[in-house]
Amino acid sequence: MGNLTLAGLSERIGQELGMSDWVTIDQERINTFASCTGDQQWIHVDVERAKRESPFRGPIAHGYLTLAMVAPLAMQVGVIPGDAAAGLNYGIDKVRFLAPVPSGARVRLRVVLAGIEPREGGQVVMKTQNTLEVEGSEKPALIAETLALLIPAAGARR
Repeated sequence: MGNLTLAGLSERIGQELGMSDWVTIDQERINTFASCTGDQQWIHVDVERAKRESPFRGPIAHGYLTLAMVAPLAMQVGVIPGDAAAGLNYGIDKVRFLAPVPSGARVRLRVVLAGIEPREGGQVVMKTQNTLEVEGSEKPALIAETLALLIPAAGARR
């Protein structure tokens, strides 16, 4: 992707920053997410019932599990500039869940820099457009516009 810098971000607006590797969303990950959140809806965790009764013919990942994959996959892409001390989740402007992610499917994240907003002390709010693609599906699992607060290494609070 090339080395991002805080000063160089403005030149990258509208450009794809990169794409993650494929990651398998297996039933174990789905069950672990269900356990962590308490969302035990059968369409996610009851494999046999989902095969019988689900319109998807099997269990699917929670929408919020797919959304939770955005941050680690964006980090893999390298969206945090090298001269930033930290990149913190700042918010989400828009999320749309467009296609189910069947248990066992592979997903990857495509990240485009949508905009930047300079803040005090050299901090920057970076908006990215994140598309979580599902292998073999024409529609992505989700599209999310996320915000990250980038804190410059030199200006980190002590």
